[in-house]
Amino acid sequence: MTIREEQVLERIERARGRRARLRDDTIVLAHGSGGKATRTLVDAVFREAFANPVLDRMDDSARFAVNGVDLAFTTDSYVVSPLFFPGGDIGDLAVNGTVNDLAVAGATPLHLSAGFILEEGFPVESLRHITESMRAAAEAAGVDIVTGDTKVVQRGKADGCYISTSGVGVVTDPPSGALRPGDAVLVTGPIGEHGVTIMLARGELDLEADLASDTAPLGCLLAELRDACPGAVRRMRDATRGGVATVLNEIAADAGLAIAVDEGAVPVRPAVRGACELLGIDPMYVACEGRAVVVVAPEAEAAALAALRAHPLGAGAAVIAHVKDDPSGLVLLKTAFGGTRIVDLLAGDPLPRIC
Repeated sequence: MTIREEQVLERIERARGRRARLRDDTIVLAHGSGGKATRTLVDAVFREAFANPVLDRMDDSARFAVNGVDLAFTTDSYVVSPLFFPGGDIGDLAVNGTVNDLAVAGATPLHLSAGFILEEGFPVESLRHITESMRAAAEAAGVDIVTGDTKVVQRGKADGCYISTSGVGVVTDPPSGALRPGDAVLVTGPIGEHGVTIMLARGELDLEADLASDTAPLGCLLAELRDACPGAVRRMRDATRGGVATVLNEIAADAGLAIAVDEGAVPVRPAVRGACELLGIDPMYVACEGRAVVVVAPEAEAAALAALRAHPLGAGAAVIAHVKDDPSGLVLLKTAFGGTRIVDLLAGDPLPRIC
């Protein structure tokens, strides 16, 4: 058996659910990247401690029924650096990220909470700017921020402002979840814009590009998609930490099927592609904050694409992949040169603090 064949078998075993083992003694930045290290930390520590049927589904939002009403509930924390960046700031990022987690569960977002951890010395004017961004984003998404919390830590013990948000919504049209060979995989627009924007805004690289974060609420876009393809939407995920590659790996592993990606079909703006090439980063692993990955039945492929492209937030949508029988749990990329390679989970942390 060749080394490559051994690597393939190892990835297949991991995709089929081999129990994760955490070998690190301390937390490192990679544990927050959304890739392999994050998945291992979650599986080996949090899922082991908190295991229950709702959590074990590992969706973007937890789904459960209360008095016969199907609800979705999600929570997230935001530690982006810098706090203000082209296209947005930590405030609208927090609101949009939370409502998008609800939207991809087929839920109509209703209410959010917001917790603030502020560093001593943080300018009140900056806090007002952030809260105004949150108010505007919540209004655009059709939700209210109804409760929250504030803590202040000593100077030097935080990075200005961290935000934790939770959201609840009513599930009106959940994805079926049951992938089948032949299903089409779409993205709702060009990928990688948020991650590259944050990287350039940090000022640590001698690069310039006309880019802005793609942060946006996806509820209306995904509702129109579901209306255009009733009963045909299998899965929806928002591609944040770890990017589209991580989402595809998780979907393939959960389904026990393969996903075959056409590299030439993946929409990437020239500025994003150029920056990624200079830095040696694959755009497939770069975070988005206003893009979703959607899997639909084969007969709905054309209708889904048309519905997405008819909405301003989906104008750049594309069909990028199809579901295959095997190899089970793997994501394969057909390259522009005609070859095929495995797209594995993100290793390491090329873009720290992007959300």
